[in-house]
Amino acid sequence: MSASVLSRYLDPEVLQQTAERPIEPSQLVMGNLAGGHKSPLAGFAVEFAGHREYVAGDDPRHIDWRVYYKRDRYFIKQYEMETNFVCHLLLDVSASMRYGEGREQKLLYASQLAATLAYSIVRQHDKVALATFDNEVRGHVPPGNTPAQIVKLTQHLDEIQPVEKTHMAECLLELLSRMDRREIVMIFSDFFTDLSALEDVLQRMRYARHEVVLFHVLHHHELTFDLKGMVKFQGLESTDEVLTQTEDIKTAYLSAVRKFREEFDDLCHRNRVERVEVDTSHSPADALVQYLNERELLLRTR
Repeated sequence: MSASVLSRYLDPEVLQQTAERPIEPSQLVMGNLAGGHKSPLAGFAVEFAGHREYVAGDDPRHIDWRVYYKRDRYFIKQYEMETNFVCHLLLDVSASMRYGEGREQKLLYASQLAATLAYSIVRQHDKVALATFDNEVRGHVPPGNTPAQIVKLTQHLDEIQPVEKTHMAECLLELLSRMDRREIVMIFSDFFTDLSALEDVLQRMRYARHEVVLFHVLHHHELTFDLKGMVKFQGLESTDEVLTQTEDIKTAYLSAVRKFREEFDDLCHRNRVERVEVDTSHSPADALVQYLNERELLLRTR
């Protein structure tokens, strides 16, 4: 793979600001390797958690003799295990994500966010996976935590051809069936979808104890409707075309967008899902640094 493909998704200046920032899960995680995050399981390493009564077969080395001398009963010291986490990056590659030009295209911007987060996760020896979807799951890179994983992810990102509509709920349900235990799920999309169907899937993810983060990727035009004069609007996921004077529809459009964002916020709040709205006119580094700062602050206050 050429270096140009890597540089398309991994900007050295962005990495310089984000790569050293740890990404910690906001809840206890499950994993199959020793790592740096608290597990809900009790083991015999790292940080003392409490005692339990000795049963036949327990290793005598973990008996707390001070407790024995005080209570004349055998108790085992228990510790909190540290473990790795798995982060699933789920990227919407439907046609609506093609909107925008150059670095401000929503799909490219979302891909850069995902690749940068993947780099940081692998750097701290945790596992990351990538899946892409539109009206069906288009590709899946299974979890890995080696530098080769970043190459696989960026290769897949470079092969994306966004042409179809979004069937988000169905695709997320299929991907959910491939996940194991408590993990982190980050979804990158403009979320132009049926919110009620999406909520059902998010509830299932939360029931499975996954931590869910929604990166709501929007172009500046979609947020501000900063367009003037007569404009022809062409559907990205349909053949519809509308020629109109932008001043005639701007107020109604902004009202509809405001209502959608409010409904989306309410949905995320009641399901304890994190929504991160990003404007593609802003630097990916600024967007990620702000997110990581807010995430770190949130974890400190819990």
